[in-house]
Amino acid sequence: MKYKNLIISFTCSITLLGCSASYKHLSNIEEKKATNFQEYLLSEYKIRATFEAEEMHDWNSANLYSKKALKSLETDKIFPEKISYWKLPLDKIKEIRIAHENLLSIYYDAKIIDPYNLAKAIASLDCWSEQQEENWQTWDINRCKEDYLNSMHSIYEKISITQKNTNAINNKNLKDKTENEITIVTKNKNNELMQIIYFDFDKFSLSSVSTHKIKLFLNKYKNEINEYLVVGHTDTKGSKEYNLSLSIKRAEVVKNLLIKNGINHNKVKILGKGEESLAIITQDETKQPGNRRVEIKKTN
Repeated sequence: MKYKNLIISFTCSITLLGCSASYKHLSNIEEKKATNFQEYLLSEYKIRATFEAEEMHDWNSANLYSKKALKSLETDKIFPEKISYWKLPLDKIKEIRIAHENLLSIYYDAKIIDPYNLAKAIASLDCWSEQQEENWQTWDINRCKEDYLNSMHSIYEKISITQKNTNAINNKNLKDKTENEITIVTKNKNNELMQIIYFDFDKFSLSSVSTHKIKLFLNKYKNEINEYLVVGHTDTKGSKEYNLSLSIKRAEVVKNLLIKNGINHNKVKILGKGEESLAIITQDETKQPGNRRVEIKKTN
């Protein structure tokens, strides 16, 4: 038993030295303002490595984040860890797998259009998975998950607006283009205030991030809006009939939240568009997170 304990102690010491070496190397890299995808990745992973090393003394996690940060100095081909890398609770695997698929589906577009939020989404998904594997720090799980959802929401908006601007240019209808700056609230071609909320594949429940965004929208604009039109959309995966029904359910859940937050039910109309009016043009039977959305519009 004495020798066994010595072996375990020696192994742990070697592991700790390896982890410390990666983190020490990362710590010695001079800080500068990030301006591209690789630098954003370096910054995001360094933040997480520092937290795990200095605050949590979790050297395994610090080592993972340090290595990914250092790898970003060599290549821009950085992805979230595969689901198989983590030992996740069985009831959490599906949710994180969907998040992983959603990120990969917009990876290459986002790298061009919104590299900052892509880097944040990748690091946050690793953080969410790592915290979910440990499965005891609820606050940290939720923090990483919400960071991921916020980043993905921003990416969807930016891809959607880029697509609309491209279509407007192709149609020589420049007056219809939307605002270039991405904020929580955009405007549509009729200059109507519009809040966009995104959904997971085949889902019509609202995430905490989406709920928060709707509340912010109402707090800022409800005095300017007399009537609301809530329009549900889907991607092209599945039958047209099914997607029409799903889009209505998405619109209904948003309407219910508006009513819950003080909007008169007579002032809210809903519409399901199914897979019509795609924000991002795709072929049939294509999963596209940017198309799975509800638009809250001012109609008065």
